[in-house]
Order: sequence, then structure tokens, then C-alpha cells
Amino acid sequence: MPYFIKLSLESQWLWIISRCFLALLFFSSGLSKVLDVETGFQEMQAAGLEPIWLFNYASALILLVGAYSILFDRYLWLGAALLSVFLVITIVLVHTFWNMSGLQAQISLYFALEHISVIGGLIGTAIASHFRQQLQGVGVIA
Repeated sequence: MPYFIKLSLESQWLWIISRCFLALLFFSSGLSKVLDVETGFQEMQAAGLEPIWLFNYASALILLVGAYSILFDRYLWLGAALLSVFLVITIVLVHTFWNMSGLQAQISLYFALEHISVIGGLIGTAIASHFRQQLQGVGVIA
């Protein structure tokens, strides 16, 4: 591996950037449910989730807490697990491509596959956080 790549992968700045990119997805979604409540309620109603206010605010809380844990690398494993479970539940309740047909089924399948890919990224980030903390403990990386 080229030395520059090795240094980059071990750097604090790249670790921060990667967490920012991942947290942005969840932070923006959670914040929108709080700041644009009417649209959040419409989302919940379209998905058939009742009571809409409870699902909207519970979703916002999960998304914001998960984003915080990733962004600040505080209990990142817990935030990643929370968001992963949230994404799986979203697939089961909202993106039910197996109950649809045509274009609607295809779009829901793509959303489900995207959610599964993000879950993989969350797991990878939790693993990286764990090993970075171990390496910092023995002074291998800053």
C-alpha cells in the first residue's frame, strides 16, 4: 500500500470526514422531521403508520441520536445498531416491495437495497471505531 494511502487511512481527519458523511444522511432526515413537521406527518400517513405524531417524533429521535453517536464517535456501536434496526424496520413496514407490483415494487426494492447497503456501512463504521479505539489505547494511531 502506498505510504500516503496508509497515512490517510490512519489519519484523524479522514475518520472525521467519513463519520460526517455517514451522519449527514441520518441527521438531515431527523432534523427535517422536527423542522418540517407537516411533511413528516404526511410521510408517516403515506406509510400507514398511526399515530403519525408518535412515529414522526420517534423516528426523529432515533435518527438524531444515531447521527450524534456516529458524528462524535460516542457509543458509535450503539448508534449504528439503533440505526440499523431502524432501517430494517423501515424496509419491513414501508418498502414492502414483495407486496407491490410494477414500478412501485421496483422503486421500493431499490430503497430496500439502499438501506441494506447503508447497514453494511454502519457495521463497517462500528468495526472501524472499535479498532481505532484499541489502536489509540496502545499508541499506534493518534
